[in-house]
Amino acid sequence: MDYALLKQKTTEAADRFHVLSDKIYATEDALKRNAELRAAARDYAKNRPVFEEYKAKKYSNQYLAEHETEIAAYRAAQAAFRRILAGKRLPKMEELKAEAARLTAEKKSLYGDYRKARTDMRKLMTVKANIDCLFGVTNGQKSKEMEQKSHNANKADRPR
Repeated sequence: MDYALLKQKTTEAADRFHVLSDKIYATEDALKRNAELRAAARDYAKNRPVFEEYKAKKYSNQYLAEHETEIAAYRAAQAAFRRILAGKRLPKMEELKAEAARLTAEKKSLYGDYRKARTDMRKLMTVKANIDCLFGVTNGQKSKEMEQKSHNANKADRPR
């Protein structure tokens, strides 16, 4: 029954919703990074023998032409490591898989909280908007728009 309390709770609900949303985005980014690292590690491991043979043949153009796709995949994996890790050491594949599982579980947990926070925020915002409309506690822009519409409607109703 207290408007200030309703306003405070609405702000808190919106803040909670945005915090959870940001956490979900951060978790999704970490999952994407993890998936990129795992894919790059697979490509690197799969194509490393071909690249080592290419080096042993002293970077032969003929060998490069025969194995161009494998060497390109190897170099792309190296570039991904440099871009993602920025000089840090590559974690083991088991660690990457465990991190992916942990992040996926965290994301599922956050989504449950996110849905509840979104529902609560929407309910509170609806109630607050209804009360604002009922008591005329709208912001200046909405008031001006309403006055303009009213003014235009009155103009149209006047006889010429």
